[in-house]
Amino acid sequence: MANIREIAKLAGVSVTTVSRVINNHPYVSENKRKAVLKAMETLNYKRNIHAIHLAKGRSNMIGIVLPNIDHPYFSQFVEGVAEEAIKHHLQVVLFQTNYEIAKELDALESLRGNLIDGLIFCSRAISLDILYQYNDYGSIVLCEDSDQSIYPSISIPHEQAFQFGIEYLLAKGHTKIAYTLGRREGPNSFKRMQAYEKMMKRINQSIRKEWIFDKCLSITDGSEVMSKFKALKEKPTAFLATNDQVAAGLLLGAKKLGYTVPKDIAILSFDNQPIAELMDISSISIPIKKIGALSVSTLLDTNNQSSKKMILPFKLYERSTV
Repeated sequence: MANIREIAKLAGVSVTTVSRVINNHPYVSENKRKAVLKAMETLNYKRNIHAIHLAKGRSNMIGIVLPNIDHPYFSQFVEGVAEEAIKHHLQVVLFQTNYEIAKELDALESLRGNLIDGLIFCSRAISLDILYQYNDYGSIVLCEDSDQSIYPSISIPHEQAFQFGIEYLLAKGHTKIAYTLGRREGPNSFKRMQAYEKMMKRINQSIRKEWIFDKCLSITDGSEVMSKFKALKEKPTAFLATNDQVAAGLLLGAKKLGYTVPKDIAILSFDNQPIAELMDISSISIPIKKIGALSVSTLLDTNNQSSKKMILPFKLYERSTV
């Protein structure tokens, strides 16, 4: 590929002028700018954006690590990030990982290589011990209810919210409560499991492993859980669902199998996505979009890169499934 000296020679200008045109410097006459652009086109010159970023020490790009983009929770999170990033003239790079540690490491290596200025973990599989090895390469923000004190984090209080959900079901007369979760390993899931175990102990209810359903993220997953529910000898009277997609699957599955909601089985969900309102599902709201927006402002606030933990409020929307 041509270099700027060749461009300068063909355009009849100095190397400095070529550099100014490439970097959109304002103090170049229109005639010289046109000459340089024409020479660049003739020589098929392509601006090496990564080299420029490395030289300047900034890329004006931030990364988001998330398992997938096609789930409403994550897509709404990305929307919040993108809207805030635009305000700061930042570009957003998505690292879709499906919870594969190797792909999360790719994102961290991009941070090490100065290809991005900071990294937001919407959800992660990678351990904190590995994450700590990248502390010196850029800002990292975690969107989780985390007990660590190295990185700033933003979330709702998941243990408190889950406990609130169980207390609400208890107040409605339910003591036999099942729940679904996405994955057992995540910090947010761990907080929810703690709340469940604590509340079951409080009401002297034993933990029934067959009433805990993991790997539940979608409508299909919720529907499949209802098929398992039908086969249970002793059935719970209420479900606390991972999210509204799973709750919708539970509701559809229940109706398909001839159960009446909430008479035969009550359903309380999390997130309060549009599908919850559409299907009249009782749901605990999580300000997902706001979490995304705040993750960007936190990432940019270099004064808050030690141990800031931001906890946002949740809210119950009562509908017809409880």
